[in-house]
Amino acid sequence: MRFLVLVLMTVSFVFGSVDINTASAEELTSLKGIGDKKAEAIIAYRTKNCFRSVHEMVNVKGIGRKFLEKNKTNLKASSCKKDAS
Repeated sequence: MRFLVLVLMTVSFVFGSVDINTASAEELTSLKGIGDKKAEAIIAYRTKNCFRSVHEMVNVKGIGRKFLEKNKTNLKASSCKKDAS
């Protein structure tokens, strides 16, 4: 059992956080609670807007605070390129 825990921890450190401003649909579906439809909704939202923080994900239909709580260690939001223009 310890071996499995160590393997899982190593994998999470290797792959790091999912950047919600740049992640592909495949990367987004690796998160707990995100399927194809929600991944598409996240990508659609960020093409019009930019996530300035992971907490702004609640603006996407189907994403709530429980999702953020479950995935907070696996999420990050890079700086918005839309802000630079």
